[in-house]
Amino acid sequence: MSKTSKKTASVKISALEVENLKRVRAVTLDCTPDGLTVIGGRNGQGKTSVLDAILWALGGDRHRPSNPVRDGADEAYVKIELDNGIVVERKGVNGSLKVTSTTGKGGQALLNEFVNGFALNLPKFMAATGTEKAQMLLDSFPELGVPLQKLNEEAKQLYDERHSLGVIADRKKKYANELPFDYEAAEAPLSGTAMAKRMQDALSHNARNDSLRRDAARAGERVTAAEARARMTEKRVHELRAALEDAEVEDARAHADMDAARASVKAAQATAAQLQDQDTTAIERELEQIDALNARVRANESKRNAEAEAEHLTEQYAALSAKLEEVRAERLKLLASVEMPLSGLSIDEQAELVFDGQRWDCMSGSEQLRVAAAICAAMKPACGFVLLDKLESMDLDTLFDFAAWLKSRNLQAIGTRVSTGDECSIVIEDGVSEAEAIKELKF
Repeated sequence: MSKTSKKTASVKISALEVENLKRVRAVTLDCTPDGLTVIGGRNGQGKTSVLDAILWALGGDRHRPSNPVRDGADEAYVKIELDNGIVVERKGVNGSLKVTSTTGKGGQALLNEFVNGFALNLPKFMAATGTEKAQMLLDSFPELGVPLQKLNEEAKQLYDERHSLGVIADRKKKYANELPFDYEAAEAPLSGTAMAKRMQDALSHNARNDSLRRDAARAGERVTAAEARARMTEKRVHELRAALEDAEVEDARAHADMDAARASVKAAQATAAQLQDQDTTAIERELEQIDALNARVRANESKRNAEAEAEHLTEQYAALSAKLEEVRAERLKLLASVEMPLSGLSIDEQAELVFDGQRWDCMSGSEQLRVAAAICAAMKPACGFVLLDKLESMDLDTLFDFAAWLKSRNLQAIGTRVSTGDECSIVIEDGVSEAEAIKELKF
């Protein structure tokens, strides 16, 4: 069915007669063509028996009561006049059927062409699950079935995938937040090989310094030896004046050696004074603590990785959310392409029937009746009536609103209500619709 609705002539019940069926002795009723006909009375007077009579007469043997004949009577009789000119009669214990039609056709097959089984037995529809009701609605719109099912499955898959990602992302964020972060730790783990090389370089440097220090010490020893030799030469000068020239030459050489040695030792001492050893304490401490330091670095890296993974999952969640919204929008567009039998009626992503955003179990009783009546009319447009039991669940204002709604939809409803008030079209007392019990029709 497209957005342009098709007007189909629907069959209504014009009048009925019921005799000796279950609790009914004799009831006649002219029915309101568009709107609500209320059969009133106290409990146990035969109100529901009238609905059972209509159900049996129009629905066939599968709706035959187990004991249709009223106690004390010989046979039951039901006569229903329809506004299309057909007259339906059932009579006897077994309910022999007589269908009078201007077309010459008769029998249950003719009735089945325009009678909706769910309209006759609305409680069966209302007892169905939300998914089953949605499928009944879809049966009225064949063009929706496969595309809507495909979109529902895609939406469910996206929703489940997004939900799983959201759970993982939340857990990852929580894990990252619980991890400590050491702001004094290095950015990268320390290398034991690099630190060992630094230690070797420092030790080699210090060894060279020690060698230079030893050279300076040996130069000092040479000075001491030269001084001793100078004293000996001076003594020999006095002792060996005869060899003065040779001694003076030797003395000059010794003094020259002494001066050179002094200059050498002075230079060595100056160099030694400027030497500075590299402190290996920090390196030794780092080597001792390298595992602990690297553990801190790795802990920081784990926290950063967890935060990055959580952010990535969040981005995926957002992407799935966008895709899910696209699928939902496509669903709404598909559902909007047909004219639903009732404004606000739809099918959600779990293939459940919803009305104004509420599933069946969250609808009010009057909303459920409207939805059921509208869907039944859509399932078989040729059937323009529904049977309703226990209308006492509605207050009077709601009942009159429901009657007005039926009239606006060109639908007929025949229902029962535990009441003898003015809202009743007829009141049954002890199985009989007495003349004084018949009220002016209010709907």
